[in-house]
Amino acid sequence: MLSRRLFLLVAPFVLIVSALPARQDADRFSTIKPAMQKFVDTGALAGSVTLVGNKDRILHHEAVGSRDLADPSAMHEDTLFRIASMTKPITAIGIMILVDEGKLNPDDDVAKHLPDLADATLAGNKKPARPVKIRDLLTHTGGIPNYPKEFAEIYSKRDRTLAETTKSLAGVPLLFEPGSKWQYCNSGIDTLGRVIEVVSGESFEAFLKKRVFDPLSMKDTVFYPTPEQMKRLAITYKKADGKLVPDMKLIGLPEKPRHPIPAGGLVSCGADLAKLYRMMLNQGELNGKRILSAKAVAEMSRTQTGDLETGFVPGMSFGYGWAVVKEPKGVTAMLSPGTYGHGGAFGTQGWIDPKRGMFVILLIQRSDLPNGDASPMRRTLQELAVKAIEK
Repeated sequence: MLSRRLFLLVAPFVLIVSALPARQDADRFSTIKPAMQKFVDTGALAGSVTLVGNKDRILHHEAVGSRDLADPSAMHEDTLFRIASMTKPITAIGIMILVDEGKLNPDDDVAKHLPDLADATLAGNKKPARPVKIRDLLTHTGGIPNYPKEFAEIYSKRDRTLAETTKSLAGVPLLFEPGSKWQYCNSGIDTLGRVIEVVSGESFEAFLKKRVFDPLSMKDTVFYPTPEQMKRLAITYKKADGKLVPDMKLIGLPEKPRHPIPAGGLVSCGADLAKLYRMMLNQGELNGKRILSAKAVAEMSRTQTGDLETGFVPGMSFGYGWAVVKEPKGVTAMLSPGTYGHGGAFGTQGWIDPKRGMFVILLIQRSDLPNGDASPMRRTLQELAVKAIEK
């Protein structure tokens, strides 16, 4: 009887104490929601989902605006977004899983695993000084061109396999000597997806599901959304005559595609991406599930491109699949050197600042931003998130 009385006396205080971190977090990050609402009110966005977190938990997670202006349905925290090129680091994680297992090496020639891409030449049938390596594709320094123009329609329909798609690059001259320059390259990342298939013996999407998404319980991170998930997908917008209008053409979701897009095909949500970023902050492990070795995380997140000029904003470099802030300036001025992340074609952004032990995620759907990496939405969210973390 005494123990029951003691429990009844103590339990309310336990509940109050356990609620304190959530209340404190909400107070610290209270400036973010009205700032994002302003972008909605001025017609820059239909809506957004923003997150800030650390290696232990999500500190801020809020939605503003509408998922669909025609509905109008409110934006929710579990709304899904086409994250486009934020897929690229996840493809690189797949590669590094195989590196951890000794089945691949970043210094491997790509042709070791994809013989169809052997004998690559420069313009004029000139032989390059060295072959294209896996590390070149991970850092966008391979010189591999994007798909031929005549292949663009086939690519958008995705009515060929990933093997057939990447094979279309065979015989197309390299743009420059491997490792000598940086040029953003979707076809190079797709080629890494095919390398994963060949080395693992599984389809690209099945491999990522088994080795990344399922262990991290990322249930809403998919290449092929179900009908239920499609109902939660945010509409992508562009500006026309000063108003937001739907634009679902870019990197569309065709019916019955024969392959995913390793360079930019994933649909995801804030909670799922937070798990991925927490895994990276925890040196490759989350909730007892190890995805990567600490060494692989370190290699992915450090500058691998030396002094080459890279990225879409000043001061950037590239690691394996991740863009890395080498010198904070402009839109990255508030971030620490060594912060790494990636953006997407529809304005989505996700950045991990290991020095501060934090990550920031911006989920929006605008197809016509002049430069998503330099967007005012990204700058505003990062500034407010860093200020809140440092309180």
